[in-house]
Amino acid sequence: MRLQNLQIFTVAPPAPGWGGRYWIFVKLTTACGIEGVGECYASSVGPKAMEAVIEDVFSRHMEGENPESIELMFRRAYSAGFTQRPDLTVMGAFSGLEIACWDILGKARERPVYALLGGKVTPRVRCYTYLYPLPHHDPAAFWTSPDMAAEAALDAVDRGYTAVKFDPAGPYTIHAGHQPSMSDISRSAQFCKAIRKAVGDRADLLFGTHGQFSTGGAIRLAKALEPYAPLWFEEPIPPDNVAQMARVAGATSIPVATGERLTTKAEFAPVLRQGAATILQPALGRVGGIWEAKKIAALAEVYNAQMAPHLYAGPVEWAANLHFGASIPNLLMAETIETDFHDQLIGGAIRVENGFVELSDVPGFGITLDEDLARAHPYEGNKLHLEMQSTPCDYQDGNDFQGG
Repeated sequence: MRLQNLQIFTVAPPAPGWGGRYWIFVKLTTACGIEGVGECYASSVGPKAMEAVIEDVFSRHMEGENPESIELMFRRAYSAGFTQRPDLTVMGAFSGLEIACWDILGKARERPVYALLGGKVTPRVRCYTYLYPLPHHDPAAFWTSPDMAAEAALDAVDRGYTAVKFDPAGPYTIHAGHQPSMSDISRSAQFCKAIRKAVGDRADLLFGTHGQFSTGGAIRLAKALEPYAPLWFEEPIPPDNVAQMARVAGATSIPVATGERLTTKAEFAPVLRQGAATILQPALGRVGGIWEAKKIAALAEVYNAQMAPHLYAGPVEWAANLHFGASIPNLLMAETIETDFHDQLIGGAIRVENGFVELSDVPGFGITLDEDLARAHPYEGNKLHLEMQSTPCDYQDGNDFQGG
């Protein structure tokens, strides 16, 4: 087998757009005609620039290579440009292409991807969902309403989910870590109180923050949340300061989680070594691909840490997360986004049943990307997949993070 052709689909999900402004899917085809799909999760450059990076990484490091040569192709992408260090954009491009290679290998061997990764260790993958407005909710008011969040949480739990994520603390800003406003702290505690009252002990509470806070601010917020026993405190400070995140982790009983903005084992190893987090959340379309994620999971196992693959993207990365999760012994859970568009793009091939996914033995990832549907929803703007606001924390009129 030799990698021969690359196609890129930059797809805009219909409103309300859960999963980001656009998703970048790649399809690789071998000279013998086997196809594989992957997804790139990278948002630091615009979509046209990202497409060019993907094309360059493929033609420079992968075209003509055997898709089995995962390690060799990774070393080329990681090192060849006199780099040998984590690069979000290059690794984001390589990750999606690497995921597609695994799909090819599974189809070539007529085996599911998890079987190629050591077999299914976790028979059913536990899933969690972000809290989104229910059909009768006011979408604008939802993000600051503890009562609506509690109602959405109960709905998710009644559908079988055993964990729900929410992030009412706001704002999601370009400014450095800041002290939360007192109203941010109060609202966050009110959300936890209302959701805990609604779901009782039927579900874990997953508190997200998107790295907004200073070290002291994160500790203050954690103290207000501790009475409600969240399972995790996600990215409490900006993800580039491992030592300060370790200070937060040492000051709260809530386990710290981080990883969606990190790439390769080089960035995850210090998190483990310094005790900054015990729950790692790699996004497989950014972290370096499935093989690199397996290495990170092995490191985490040594440090008694668990894996919770992150998803704010489309269904191809979700499929990769699930096969990865099924193949590791230290899986905690995997993020899930259930929308009609996610479902339609892969023909309903993966289903959450009572809060879990049990993978089939269909070769590859067991999905087929609906290319006609993907082409019918092109992203034609120039914004980034996610964008942080320019204005700083508002200590007078309050803050309102509009979901993610």
